[in-house]
Amino acid sequence: MTREWTEADKVATVSLEGIHKRFGRTTALAGVDFSCRPGEVHSLLGENGSGKSTLVKILAGVLTPDQGRVTVGEDEITRFTPQVAKTHRIATVFQEVLVAPNCSITTNVLLGQHPWLRWRQPRRERHARAEHLLKRLTGVSLDPQTLVEDLSLMRRHQVAVARALAAEPDTLVLDESTAALDLDGRDRLFEEIRALADRGGIAVFISHRLDEVMEIADRVTVLRSGEVVDTLARDHYDMAELLELMSGPDVARAGL
Repeated sequence: MTREWTEADKVATVSLEGIHKRFGRTTALAGVDFSCRPGEVHSLLGENGSGKSTLVKILAGVLTPDQGRVTVGEDEITRFTPQVAKTHRIATVFQEVLVAPNCSITTNVLLGQHPWLRWRQPRRERHARAEHLLKRLTGVSLDPQTLVEDLSLMRRHQVAVARALAAEPDTLVLDESTAALDLDGRDRLFEEIRALADRGGIAVFISHRLDEVMEIADRVTVLRSGEVVDTLARDHYDMAELLELMSGPDVARAGL
């Protein structure tokens, strides 16, 4: 069953305020503010070690901040867990490919869904749903009973994205989800991202490819050394400025 979006489906703003996170002596995030508005694609940019993936895991409820607060709409979440994120229709596709390789495409796509969808729904309908979701991302029909371990790395990534789409999220978080995709796969994923934003949802998009960010993002927040350097709206930045914000003016001028 596919969720029918109506005017009554009001997607809440998702905000992280004053987020601090340390791992031993290493400060991953130092007072980060990050807010996602309904109807937008918001990109997180930063070099390796800037804190992007840590922030994503906090947004997914996998990590708990040492300090700061997470709010969804008017609700402040005192303990943000994966189940709470799911309740608020936040679905995350992590940089690591999280699949069950010895299980079928259908099992992987519907993993974590309501038990009725996973087991009580007729098998044919479960397979059809998984096949349909994956075809939107791949452009081809794959046998939904295929074991995921028999798929290419690209297809495994697409299975993980299909699982997030199966949750019919209000907020979809994609951490480097284009890294293993070919051009057609990337374009199909962009269609899904735009469709979500167009119906009032939120997409958080992380990519090291600046051309992708400039193509898809409505706003960009740049992290450097665990802090927010700036948040800019579309048409208020160019690639050179993003590079400088990410790396610092001295490194950017040196062409590194």
